[in-house]
Amino acid sequence: MTTGRSGRTVRDLRRGNRGAVLQKLYFGGPMSRQELGPATGLSSGSVSNVVGELIADGLLEEAGVVDSDGGRPRTLLRVSPGSAHLIGVDVGETRVRVELFDLTLTELARAETPLLPRGCYDVGPIVDHIRSGIGAVLAQAGVGTDRLLGVGVGVPGIVDREAPGGAVVHGQTIGWDTVPLEALLRATGALPQEVPYLIDNGARTLGQAEMWFGAGRGARDAVVVLFGSGVGASLITDGSPEGGSTEGTPLEWGHLTVSVRGRRCRCGARGCLEAYTGAESLLARWAERGGGGPADAAGPADEEEALAALLTSALAGDPVARDVLDETAEYLGAGLSDLINLFRPERILIGGWAGLLLGPYVLPAVREHARRHALRHPAARVSIDLGSLGPDAVTVGAATLPLSAFFATGGRRTAPLAAPEQPGWHTALTRRG
Repeated sequence: MTTGRSGRTVRDLRRGNRGAVLQKLYFGGPMSRQELGPATGLSSGSVSNVVGELIADGLLEEAGVVDSDGGRPRTLLRVSPGSAHLIGVDVGETRVRVELFDLTLTELARAETPLLPRGCYDVGPIVDHIRSGIGAVLAQAGVGTDRLLGVGVGVPGIVDREAPGGAVVHGQTIGWDTVPLEALLRATGALPQEVPYLIDNGARTLGQAEMWFGAGRGARDAVVVLFGSGVGASLITDGSPEGGSTEGTPLEWGHLTVSVRGRRCRCGARGCLEAYTGAESLLARWAERGGGGPADAAGPADEEEALAALLTSALAGDPVARDVLDETAEYLGAGLSDLINLFRPERILIGGWAGLLLGPYVLPAVREHARRHALRHPAARVSIDLGSLGPDAVTVGAATLPLSAFFATGGRRTAPLAAPEQPGWHTALTRRG
């Protein structure tokens, strides 16, 4: 294999060219061949060769014709939605959600399983929920695994993707101690061995989804907050206009100490931000002050229903519920001020099921407290808003994990799977991490 001065082989260059064309059409298409040259920096000959390969592989398709100035009409190209499938999994705090997407992340099917009893994170049942969810969405859509690029899984906790035998999860707040999740999922036999499981922190997958498709588009640096039973965040420091190279760093933001010897957190420590801002904490404090919440046997047992009841009470003028939400907004704002001072982001976006539910009510106060506690200069340049992708943001973000690998390999797989419906499809995706 010929190697250039940069150390890159001809194969590397071809893979990079394919990836550049795919990303440009994915995030900026449809485009003509003539437009792709300036947009990617490739020569017209390279564009012609790459486009020919990608069409032969079934990854690109024609998307109409446009007139050109004084010349022949130009054919527009786009990524073919049905050329591949992706699965995203959100191991959430109240349920496991599994969604099947086409290559352009249009949802084809979904399956949800509640975690019962509430807050039960036993590894065995969760693995079973993921396995059955994968089978369910494939059956609903009537598709096989021959064009499945992979399964992305967003989980709470720290993910070691370099561990021998596959990704390992350290989820202290949910009682997971060095859980070999990738190996456990692989052992279920739900998918052929060639189809990868790509596992990452749920806050990071949320952040990537918002940066690629949601309220973070166009920002070069942002912090995306996941506000649910607990709280977490993801730092994005080099967002790409096309989204294809966005990388996020998960932050255990919820375990910053905000009150020495304060409330006990789920992690076992005292005074963590999560112990004052997570939905579980909100409901506990509401119950302690005589309101509803999980401690009220007559009230709703489901955490999402209980938080909705708290919000309803606050909007109806209940002073206890209102005080709990006001206090939470102040702690959230103070916590965001730490992120503003440390990282000076351009945007902060708040997502997660609790963030989406409470955000319209608490966001003005959160902004006020964040700016009051932060240094003036970084506070003046940051915007604080809600994410725009709704409750499916983590599953969408999880599906971008195999999509990222798809771009990195130029749309090629490296080992054969079952014969596809479209000729020339390169099968088997390089495993990541």
